[in-house]
Amino acid sequence: MAIDGRAKGLFELTRPGNAFAAGVLTFIGAFVVGGVFADSQSMRVAAAVLATWLATGAGNAINDYFDRDIDRINAPDRPIPRGAVSPRGALLFSVVLFAGATTAVLALPPLAIAIAAVNLLALVAYTKLFKGLPGVGNAVVAYLGGSTFLFGSAAVTVGGGNVAISFGEIRAAGVLFLLAALSTFTREVVKDVEDMAGDREEGLNTLPLAIGARPAIAVGAALLVVAVAASPLPYLWGTFGVAYLVVVLPADALMLYATYESANDPTAGQHHLKYGMFLATVAFVAGRVAMLL
Repeated sequence: MAIDGRAKGLFELTRPGNAFAAGVLTFIGAFVVGGVFADSQSMRVAAAVLATWLATGAGNAINDYFDRDIDRINAPDRPIPRGAVSPRGALLFSVVLFAGATTAVLALPPLAIAIAAVNLLALVAYTKLFKGLPGVGNAVVAYLGGSTFLFGSAAVTVGGGNVAISFGEIRAAGVLFLLAALSTFTREVVKDVEDMAGDREEGLNTLPLAIGARPAIAVGAALLVVAVAASPLPYLWGTFGVAYLVVVLPADALMLYATYESANDPTAGQHHLKYGMFLATVAFVAGRVAMLL
């Protein structure tokens, strides 16, 4: 195998688009609490984003390592099945990326290090321990998605020496985590509904296969309602102004509609959920930007 082909395969293992998006979410977590523009915090923000990139890439690589047999059937174009990267090479690559993420994390405050440690363990254990458990795998993915915001905020708040960050801003980051995690759980469940036929053939035990498609969507919808109910809190606390509310309410409406839509069209539902989640993130950015103007 040519060196350039192997390098391309290793790059693909990281799911670069997903890794980049996770880094952006970490940055937004720091931005929402005002840490990006605080004195002496830029290095912590950079270290947090780098750690997120490396850890996400490592988690994706090790997931491909454990899923290599299934991927030979379902995703033969992935790097390991097509022979661009050997299973041992993928495993070693993930170890190197995890080591890099750990090094970057050591530059951060204790709370951020603790969040990173939990996330690294979850990433490693996901495929072997959690992925096949109905609802549990969805919950792990949901936590990991939402925790990027907590990680970014923790990098510049607790133990970070930034006394200018208010408690209200930290609470806003917590609401962002809740909204992201619960909406991600709902979307993961809808995706499982969409994939029921294939998952049944592979012997997977997802939540929709365990309890049925509509009950599974109902569970996701109930959790999303909790997230939507919490979303106005940063406005009610006075942390963010009307600009935040103007954006987050349409995001809430879109996500609720998408969940309703999922009962009949899970493909369209999960795509609209993704758009609603993106719009909700924009709401927090808009709320923070409005404070700076």
